[in-house]
Amino acid sequence: QGLSRALVTASWLAEAVRAGRVGAGLRVLDASWYPPKERNARQEFEERHIPGASFFDIEECRDKSSPYDFMLPSESHFADYVGGLGVSNDTHVVVYDGDEVGTFYAPRAWWMFRAFGHKEVSVLNGGFKNWVKEGHPVTAEVTQPSPAVFKARLNRALVKTFEEMVQNVSSIKFQVVDSRPEGRFRGTELDQGLESGHIPGAVNIPFHSFLSETGHEKSIEEIQEIFREKKVDLSKPLTATCRKGVTACQVALAAFLCGKRDVAVYDGSWSEWFHRAPPHYKVSEVKRSK
Repeated sequence: QGLSRALVTASWLAEAVRAGRVGAGLRVLDASWYPPKERNARQEFEERHIPGASFFDIEECRDKSSPYDFMLPSESHFADYVGGLGVSNDTHVVVYDGDEVGTFYAPRAWWMFRAFGHKEVSVLNGGFKNWVKEGHPVTAEVTQPSPAVFKARLNRALVKTFEEMVQNVSSIKFQVVDSRPEGRFRGTELDQGLESGHIPGAVNIPFHSFLSETGHEKSIEEIQEIFREKKVDLSKPLTATCRKGVTACQVALAAFLCGKRDVAVYDGSWSEWFHRAPPHYKVSEVKRSK
């Protein structure tokens, strides 16, 4: 599957499930997360999931000491967590989520694995929504994977810090793509109670631009065209940002499909930038109350 190994199709995975290949060599992880008032990801997983899948809890696998949501955990925390899900350094990991758009949190899990040095990780193209729609099997049965040993090494090149982002405003060493909806990027709509806006110099490509109407990843040609239209040069350094480092990973995945494997993600994203950046580094079309 070459480059497209970053994506696997539902029919490929259904065949692997049918052939009994889910185990030490192939692990399937449900990385769903929803706003608590809307849906309960763990409960939905317990009711139905892809046979043999385990629940990858983004609330657990993160830096809980950080004031910001979903920041990367330490190497040892990540290693212990995924080892507990039966993932070793030799396991092919397939991640998916149950979001209505098709794929929302799965690319975050995909990027986390890659950030910790794991190459064999794929996103289920079309997500759980299309898995169900295509009539592939689901189960409520709980699989207890045998624990495995995972060694994590953080690849600093795939993660950007607040300090690096601040420096880049003047040095412009890398391009920045912001994957939030246009209104939040422009500052015209609130973002979960937070005033919105963007980092100076950032380009806006809302993450759903990369998904088709059915919730599958668009073709490589279409994705390349999206980047070209926004004058983003995939031959040059690129960092993705969003609200809390989740949909930014969709930008990293889309670029990866075009052969660009080194897109970094600004982990703190707007939730950190809003709280830490000086006022003139927050670009908004809305006049701020002083």
